[in-house]
Amino acid sequence: MTADRILGALDFLREAEKLKCTLRSGFTSDGRPESTAEHTWRLCLMALVFADEFEGIDHLRFIKLCIVHDLGEALSGDIPAVMQTEGSGKSAQERADLEVLTRALHPEKRAEILTLWEEYEAAQTPEAVLAKGLDKLETILQHNQGKNPADFDYAFNLGYGQRQTSAHPLLAQIRTILDEETRARADQARR
Repeated sequence: MTADRILGALDFLREAEKLKCTLRSGFTSDGRPESTAEHTWRLCLMALVFADEFEGIDHLRFIKLCIVHDLGEALSGDIPAVMQTEGSGKSAQERADLEVLTRALHPEKRAEILTLWEEYEAAQTPEAVLAKGLDKLETILQHNQGKNPADFDYAFNLGYGQRQTSAHPLLAQIRTILDEETRARADQARR
């Protein structure tokens, strides 16, 4: 690897560090706001843990999709799911931010990351469908595990990501368990 490629990669990694500071609407189990980097880490861990149950997929590509799926949020931040609307421009903004974020990378690596992100967004490959489903499940898992404010809207989770989480039998099984947990958390919050 040339010195220029190393320097470009380091510049990119420095910019990507912003994901550690990009906060989401979820909370950790100790009540601290969760970062996008933390969400991405656990999504990748979920992909690793459940990968053997997904036959006929490219496991490395699956993990790569999970790694890059929210990378564009490093610049403009996260828009909580409850605030997302059809045609909000979220996807276009993330794509534009990803182009800026990856500008220091070697063109081949930049193209790979952009292509992976586009594959995730389109959700037309088996790997992307599974990554999207696990992404929704990780969010619900965190909402159920987090120390949330008293007015947290657990009911939102019961409808969140239904299409993505029904795309594979294992995703649906996990969803059933998490929905039960969501209902229990909602009941507990009402007391």
